[in-house]
Amino acid sequence: MSTALHRLLELLDLEAVDEDTFRGANRPAAVSRVFGGQVAAQALAAAGRTVPGDRGPHSLHAYFLRPGDPGTPIIYSVDRIRDGSSFATRRVVAVQQGQPIFHLSASFQRAEQGLEHQEPMPKAPDPRTLPTAAERLARHAHLFPNPLVVRRLLEIGEAIDLRYVLDPPYLTAGTAREPASQVWFRVAGELAGAADRPLLHYCLATYASDMTLLDSVLLAHGRGGWSLGDIVGASLDHAMWFHRPFRADEWLLYDQLSPSSAGGRGLGQARIYTEDGRLAASVVQEGVMRVPRR
Repeated sequence: MSTALHRLLELLDLEAVDEDTFRGANRPAAVSRVFGGQVAAQALAAAGRTVPGDRGPHSLHAYFLRPGDPGTPIIYSVDRIRDGSSFATRRVVAVQQGQPIFHLSASFQRAEQGLEHQEPMPKAPDPRTLPTAAERLARHAHLFPNPLVVRRLLEIGEAIDLRYVLDPPYLTAGTAREPASQVWFRVAGELAGAADRPLLHYCLATYASDMTLLDSVLLAHGRGGWSLGDIVGASLDHAMWFHRPFRADEWLLYDQLSPSSAGGRGLGQARIYTEDGRLAASVVQEGVMRVPRR
């Protein structure tokens, strides 16, 4: 297991401060705010710590309220909204310096059988034939105005193995194309002994789900993204529905598209498939997408 992945797992191992209250550490950031996927994953971990072990998350709905400070721990307060015979609902508020920065509602369900169908998995090349995002980034580091951003993105790549099917937005800046993107991802290492901790896999997928979802918005307008400085943006809200079990240390296809951008906001929709074609999750996110004033 890489040092970067070990650090990521440590971030998700929250400290219990009091009953239903947890403290989460932060990792160094290339920008002056905490990565949204980290806050969402930690909040889901906090909620899951208060739920009976026979219930896994089936949905989450989150709002990013304020930028998180990377230099300050985050306190997660969990409200036990309801525990029913099949479902449990939790509300989580993430607080820094007395101010709420993030709000999550999550629902958990006991496993059961029922009607089943799914949208077929789209075609995509074998992830093993594709370069890693870190390899692409290392070859094109000269495109980024801030070397710290490159180092930070490379560190993330050591924890989450991302493999774009087509070139990412920073390589196609200036040329608009179809607002759709495919990315294979998995954690960069085997999660030995994690089979009995299914919540960890959901939290890791939640973390990764915030990394590329708005790429399809950028592609529609030929923008490279915040790291190139041609977009000023931030996540506004994020929703996930978990349909079938999966492992975060096995390949997952993130099939993404953007149906709309308007009013300074862009919307991304996606489905996550296991390598053998099972639909594991659906994701929707909206973010601020503003063109900087020159």
